[in-house]
Amino acid sequence: MTEAMQIEIENLKCGGCEKSILKGLATMVEISDVVVDHEHKLVSFSGDKSVRDAVVNKLRSMGYPEKGALSGIDAGLATAKSFVSCAIGRVS
Repeated sequence: MTEAMQIEIENLKCGGCEKSILKGLATMVEISDVVVDHEHKLVSFSGDKSVRDAVVNKLRSMGYPEKGALSGIDAGLATAKSFVSCAIGRVS
């Protein structure tokens, strides 16, 4: 059953980040209606509830972990990844 979901994420800073997230999540055919709200640091999408963890993992791999999911060195690494994703989003 398809339902609307939201994930509050960290490291979302600008339109470059937003563009990278949209491009990264576009590869996930299991979801649709992806919207990134960088002002509120939210990613909204529609899909089966079982795909939520896969979306969280994809976002984490890009440097945008779910809010509160990482700490310490892991959070620092995610921040570094997000800067790379952001830069790529700005130039693509």
